[in-house]
Amino acid sequence: MSAVNLLYSDTEDALRDSVRQLFAERCPLEKVVRAYDSPPPDFSGVWRTLATELGMAGLLVPESLGGAGATTREAAVVMEEIGRAVAPVPFLSSAVLATVALTTAGDTEVVSALAAGELTAALTVPLSTAPWEAVGKVSAGSDGLSGEVTSVAGAAEADVLVVPVVGTSGLELHTVSRDDAAVQVSPILALDMTRPLANVRFSDAPSSRVGDGSDALMAALQTGAALLASEQLGLAQWCFETTLAYTKERKQFGRAIGSYQTIKHRLSDLWFEVSSAAAAARYAADTSARGDDDAAVAASLAQAYCSGAAVHAAEECVQLHGGIGMTWEYPAHLFLKRAKSDQLAFGTGYRHRSRLGELVDLPVT
Repeated sequence: MSAVNLLYSDTEDALRDSVRQLFAERCPLEKVVRAYDSPPPDFSGVWRTLATELGMAGLLVPESLGGAGATTREAAVVMEEIGRAVAPVPFLSSAVLATVALTTAGDTEVVSALAAGELTAALTVPLSTAPWEAVGKVSAGSDGLSGEVTSVAGAAEADVLVVPVVGTSGLELHTVSRDDAAVQVSPILALDMTRPLANVRFSDAPSSRVGDGSDALMAALQTGAALLASEQLGLAQWCFETTLAYTKERKQFGRAIGSYQTIKHRLSDLWFEVSSAAAAARYAADTSARGDDDAAVAASLAQAYCSGAAVHAAEECVQLHGGIGMTWEYPAHLFLKRAKSDQLAFGTGYRHRSRLGELVDLPVT
């Protein structure tokens, strides 16, 4: 067995630089803050650039289908930068969840279009769905698909909906055009408006059957959970670095507030927590990339730890910035809302800790 290497490669570092530069130029935080305005800014151009010019839409697609043939290690770097920028792009919903589900189910046509950036897709399950959780809210009849799915990430921006369907022989995977008259996509008010959610209703909607859905859905959700930890890591790193810089500059009673012992202790504890999150997130991405038997354990471990670490880092960011951290104009609230939203995605930390006990045969006491 080869040694596990969690260090970033030169390729991953170059990828990070490209994505970070794009977000800095096209969706700086002062623009992302306006996502809560009415009407919000249009970020679709940022996604098109990320998807096509940088080729991130096809990162997890095999080269034979027009993709980059990369692994979850590279995708994790993109997710880290999305977390650092709170970028309102459907990378997770389209380039990860929908793409992995379709690829696992054996689709070629839609996957190739996704890789080329010609289409955007969304996996039609609630964002809170855990990888091991049963899904069966849509059924197939003689006239098409019927049912409703709530809190779907990326549905409003998608061209294609990838739908787990309860069929006669078990769970199946279907694709449906979002623009079909029998499909109703209703955006809902979400805590994190930079990752929009919507309810989706099918009323005898025509669809194309892709293949069996159980393995495809499990693979997509487990990959999503593993990579979400990297987004949580990037988010936590921004919060820590920004707060550390602020406490060095902000003065009270003639001293930088970072020189006070209580602040030092809080920041040192936070540094340790963020560093530990980095190890957990990188291990989850690496085991997923290698198809390691430990991938499910690593994904649940990363979610159990990183979800809480991201929320704590965001809370400390808001609190240690004092009054400015509470304002609508300062971007700290973006990170707190994304962290809290991510904490509920793919199963809460509590559920992942329970799942870990099952995976490692930990006896219940």
